[in-house]
Amino acid sequence: MAGTGYEPLDTLKPWGDGIWLIDGPAIRFYGMPFSTRATVVRLKNGNLWVHSPTRLTDALRAELDLLGPVRHLVAPNWLHFAHMADWQAAWPKAKSWAAPGVVDRAAKNGLTLHFDRELREDEAEGPWAGQLEQRIVAGSKLVCEAVFFHNESRTLILTDLIENFETAKLPVWMRPLIWIAGIDDSDGKMPPDMRFSFRDKRALVDSIEALIAWTPERIILAHGRCYETNGVAELERAFRRILRDRMWDRELTRAKKRKAGKG
Repeated sequence: MAGTGYEPLDTLKPWGDGIWLIDGPAIRFYGMPFSTRATVVRLKNGNLWVHSPTRLTDALRAELDLLGPVRHLVAPNWLHFAHMADWQAAWPKAKSWAAPGVVDRAAKNGLTLHFDRELREDEAEGPWAGQLEQRIVAGSKLVCEAVFFHNESRTLILTDLIENFETAKLPVWMRPLIWIAGIDDSDGKMPPDMRFSFRDKRALVDSIEALIAWTPERIILAHGRCYETNGVAELERAFRRILRDRMWDRELTRAKKRKAGKG
């Protein structure tokens, strides 16, 4: 398979104090090659926390072992678990954490994966409390994505909630499909198949507003270009439609209260 445009792959890339990216090889989804990305955080006790593990090579394993012991492996949604078994075998002492729905999805794909714990709704797990904020994005019975915020680097860590493909890095035949889906780098956002699964828009907006309240400066994405500046503005842009609906509802509520007060 051709390169992803994010080479070198399968190696640690510093993102900030205590946080690194790993660009992995492309995977096929709906027949299209999607670039992949893992995030590594070194916790205050020196242990490594790995979000959405990508392909594991001997060289990458050696890099990680020099950085610290891998102790936490996170499958953040029902599509990001393909390499978990390799990482679990490499670091048997690591705890595995899964977003709701991951185990069932893996089983449907013929994989029997063991996870030590399912991630909670909106409370950071003990090993990383105070260092990483945590939330399960609400509103869909099909897709439950766990999102995280690294306090020290002011970085929001997402998986598929926003996809932001740089079309110049894609095969020519794939570019129109990404444009039609509205997830190219000119206006990256939630992919349509995922967006349609969110039936409870109020719950989704509550989740997005909670992410905005963290005031991220930067955003790491699993697919495409990350946002190195203006994190809050990028969230407001990517979710402008549903946020605009909430703002409109609030204005209507205020208008009704003012009218009732005059009456």
